[in-house]
Amino acid sequence: MATKYLFYTGGVVSSVGKGVTAAATGLLLKERGFKVTVQKLDPYINVDPGTMSPYQHGEVYVLDDGAETDLDLGHYERFIDIRLSRSSNFTSGQVYAEIISKERRGDFLGGTIQVIPHITNEIKRRVAGIARETKADVVIVEVGGTVGDIESQPFLEALRQLRNEVGRENVFFIHVTWLPYIGATGEIKTKPTQHSVAALRSIGISPNMIIARSDYPVDKDLCDKIALFCDVEKQAVVPMVTSDVLYEIPLLLERAGVGDYLVEKLNMKATSQPDMKPWEKLVERVRKQKPSLKVALVGKYVELQDAYMSVREALKHAALANDVEVEIGWVHSADLEKDKGWDVIQESDAILVPGGFGSRGIEGKIMAARYARERKVPYLGLCLGMQVMCIDFARGVLNHEDANSSEFDRATEYPVIDLMLDQRAITDMGGTMRLGLYPCELQEGSKAAEAYGEAQVDERHRHRFEFNNSYKQDFEKAGMVFSGMSPDGKLVEIAEIRDHPFMVGSQFHPEFLSRPMKPHPLFNGFIKAAKEKNGKH
Repeated sequence: MATKYLFYTGGVVSSVGKGVTAAATGLLLKERGFKVTVQKLDPYINVDPGTMSPYQHGEVYVLDDGAETDLDLGHYERFIDIRLSRSSNFTSGQVYAEIISKERRGDFLGGTIQVIPHITNEIKRRVAGIARETKADVVIVEVGGTVGDIESQPFLEALRQLRNEVGRENVFFIHVTWLPYIGATGEIKTKPTQHSVAALRSIGISPNMIIARSDYPVDKDLCDKIALFCDVEKQAVVPMVTSDVLYEIPLLLERAGVGDYLVEKLNMKATSQPDMKPWEKLVERVRKQKPSLKVALVGKYVELQDAYMSVREALKHAALANDVEVEIGWVHSADLEKDKGWDVIQESDAILVPGGFGSRGIEGKIMAARYARERKVPYLGLCLGMQVMCIDFARGVLNHEDANSSEFDRATEYPVIDLMLDQRAITDMGGTMRLGLYPCELQEGSKAAEAYGEAQVDERHRHRFEFNNSYKQDFEKAGMVFSGMSPDGKLVEIAEIRDHPFMVGSQFHPEFLSRPMKPHPLFNGFIKAAKEKNGKH
């Protein structure tokens, strides 16, 4: 069977849900026996999101091979339960950098470099390349941005060309749009969808399916109207009403017949019947009334919750496994320094400090770690969250009041967290951290080993600073256990406090490997400890 391509575009507004829709569709096809891979095309000029502010882009999602990618790749991996690679996300910046590099080397023999064909050819090369690399039956490609954006035009033109090159029978365009609701008249309007489809058709692309997103029920007459004016089959207009449960989206698409329709139109032969019962049970568990646990998430980007997308989902996964409802209390770490936000901390059953960079709010994070240590509140520290836990331990237990990370105080006499040796000569910011999957050996009898139930694990990293082994002995004597180490024993991967219900920090980011039906062991252990300590049965 020739490789099939599903191209997802967005219309009307941004953040319409293309990523989740693409991920859910990938699940439906995987359930039918097809090998699926996914690719996100981002139109910004940045080489990758690694150096971008979370306020602008949300979280940076890290893959096994160290690629710093768009947060939508988290949706892809969580829904489809696959492991993606750096081929699954590229930006306009990467495309232009590649072409300019070739031009500087003289690869084009002095020719004039143009968007068409040089930029579009590079885009096509990368899209076709992931098909060859993964040998996938179906390649799902999401185009970032909104139709009409000038930045997206080279991507759309490349996909238009690719449709003709691989054969129209092997390509299917899905357009995800928004149906606005006019409160004054009580009407859902289709005109913006019509205009976005017209814009798409003006560059030579006619969608084969329209996913019509709405906050309100969409009746058949409206769907038929969209089909008529946008020139798609009636059964190919799929209303998608906003769900209160993210993981219900695959079920809604399956009930709408999307999976079978795609198989038919792309002339594919399914090798298995979709079993959506696990997802139905998952949604039932989400909606089931459960005891509530309050988790204080202490960060510096809490105004934009997408900055902690994977952390939030990992907490939900673990909560479901423990039959509790998790309520996240978003605490700005800088507020704690101003004696604000402590009411949320005090009312919480557990405290989580996620990763991050920069000195803003760092003392607030250290204060949160101290509160958890002194009051025996279950605590999970991720990357920087582990580091502030160690700084607090040095200050509060070892009495090194000036202990700090050299990231925040280069002159500190007690740099318990210090720049990794292989990072000291690096000047470029982008893509130069310790990134990707690395092994971790667990200490028998530790809370980490109990949580994992394994002697060695592999986890995804994103950091420059590391625990300073010069202080390792002192920490161990005072009650800290370095329960996870790199196989060569040089790098601390997990730290925990011996006489504490659950105070564990990981240098890596466990949230990236959590799945809806397979919660990450550390998150599971964290929620379990909070549940047991607070008697939430």
